[in-house]
Amino acid sequence: MSAVLPPSIVAARALVADLALQGVRDVVLAPGSRSAPLAYALAEAADAGLLTLHVRVDERTAGFLALGLARGSEPVLRHAGGEPVQVPRPVAVVTTSGTAVANLHPAVLEAHHSGVPLVVLAADRPHELRGTGASQTTDQVGIFGTAVRYAVDLPAPDGRDGEVRDLLGTLGRALAAAQGLRDRHPGPVHVNVAFRDPLHPPVPLAPLPPAETWPVGFRRTTVAPPAPGPAGDPALQGDPARTLVVAGDGAGPVARAVAEAQGWPLLAEPSSGACGGPNAVAAYRSVLGVEELTRDVEQVVVFGRPTLSRPVQRLLGRPDVVVTVVAPDGGPWPDAARNAELVVPALADRWSSPTAPVGAGSEGDGGFLDRWRAAGRAAAAVVDAATADAAVAEGLLTAPHAALAVARAVASVLGPDDLLVVGSSNPVRDLDLVLGLDHPQAGDLPDVLANRGLAGIDGTVSTATGVAHAAARQGRRTRALVGDLTFLHDAGGLLRGPHEPPVDLEVVVVNDDGGSIFATLEHGELATSSTRGAATFERVFGTPHGANLAQLCAGYGVDHQLVLDVGSLRHALQAPTRGVQVIEVHVPRADRLSETRDLAARVAAAVRETL
Repeated sequence: MSAVLPPSIVAARALVADLALQGVRDVVLAPGSRSAPLAYALAEAADAGLLTLHVRVDERTAGFLALGLARGSEPVLRHAGGEPVQVPRPVAVVTTSGTAVANLHPAVLEAHHSGVPLVVLAADRPHELRGTGASQTTDQVGIFGTAVRYAVDLPAPDGRDGEVRDLLGTLGRALAAAQGLRDRHPGPVHVNVAFRDPLHPPVPLAPLPPAETWPVGFRRTTVAPPAPGPAGDPALQGDPARTLVVAGDGAGPVARAVAEAQGWPLLAEPSSGACGGPNAVAAYRSVLGVEELTRDVEQVVVFGRPTLSRPVQRLLGRPDVVVTVVAPDGGPWPDAARNAELVVPALADRWSSPTAPVGAGSEGDGGFLDRWRAAGRAAAAVVDAATADAAVAEGLLTAPHAALAVARAVASVLGPDDLLVVGSSNPVRDLDLVLGLDHPQAGDLPDVLANRGLAGIDGTVSTATGVAHAAARQGRRTRALVGDLTFLHDAGGLLRGPHEPPVDLEVVVVNDDGGSIFATLEHGELATSSTRGAATFERVFGTPHGANLAQLCAGYGVDHQLVLDVGSLRHALQAPTRGVQVIEVHVPRADRLSETRDLAARVAAAVRETL
């Protein structure tokens, strides 16, 4: 019976094997204790013929040897679409912790200024030993400053599920940065790898498995460099007819154009710039919960940064789904599920040309698109019924789905030239469900902006104010839809000095006296578990504030109006905006969890009836 390998050895073997698989031929090692897992793995890989190992006792010498190996190596041939592109071949240098890492600094600086792909794998003490006076332990994180293209601090492996996948996903990003695959700016990178004891394999040393079986099985991400000519095409896998397009924040209209040209269903977030059209799937978060529909999906093409939906992330993380990420510019590509097969800077124009579909979606399995369109129509009908005016005619204070009805009322009055700034948390998710219900024409949807880079609630009023100033120069009207905590968090954004230019901005505040977003997450179970659980939830998650928004607005000299029903809200929204105006709507929070689950269940049931 073979001995169980320590997590440090498993991780080191995976990292070294992946270096070899991604084109690293030479690794320079300076001996040390904390780097022992990597030393054992490198010796095994060299014995197996996976790479050439060079050992030097001085880290400064090791760094410059690696630099020379990289400068003298022939380039790697990568493909950007059909175009072969030469990129520099990286060389790795491995050290132990402490001053050993600092001794690489001269070589790293030279690699930085000369654009040489040097990969520094620096072993480190685990986080619990840092700052304790442990031997050979210093702050290695960021030690090379701005001289590296990419730097990451990996936690000590502990054998958890998915750990190797995550380690190799991070290493892939480092290698792409070292070779300049995203920005044509190659250079050094720093991968700081913490290890816990034990740092050696079982004794006696087990024989090495065959070379072809040693690398850990893992879906590796292929990063296509920018082609010298027209934008390259992704090498689509599987049946391209069974493809979805996911449009996250900032995706742009190209996502919708590709979906419609190829005959693919479209899952578009409100701030994607790709909403609407015949292929857009309404209430897609709930639709994705219908396994009978989603199990046929073989491929997803991602535009922008999808951050809004856990069901979308679960889809992107499915091992049986091939994910292609379209990520322009040279920044990090979005792949929170760590499952992307291919990253490309752009698609060729022919992918968005309706006259010449590249995929099989328009001519192949037409039933796939038809099923998703039918699912979208069924979902839209459920949401429409839940948010119709009649459902909230008695007043918003106690009506089910009142927050959804508010979001729909706001969306319904927006024209194609209007701008809507929406706050993170529940407002953007409510808008996600209702946007398009009252805009049947393709070009009628407004532009929606949101701070989804980090999805925080801070600064939203000030962001909307800035958007309103810029939009006014273009003759466009700006509104904002925010929650009460988002509004209170940036109440200072209402302040304008007497010498500052005025702005017209309408801010709709959905006030449920606290953080209802947490009720829709796992924490909501706490509120229903017991009296004590409800009290705990209310204090540390619900956070009721009892603030009087009318008095707050009066203090800032801002107009305030409290509306009690959808009709009054629509009337207020249709009036001209003069200066900054706040429209407050009270909605209940207590039943948010049950209402969310009930609506999702009704959507799922309606979708199943279409299958």
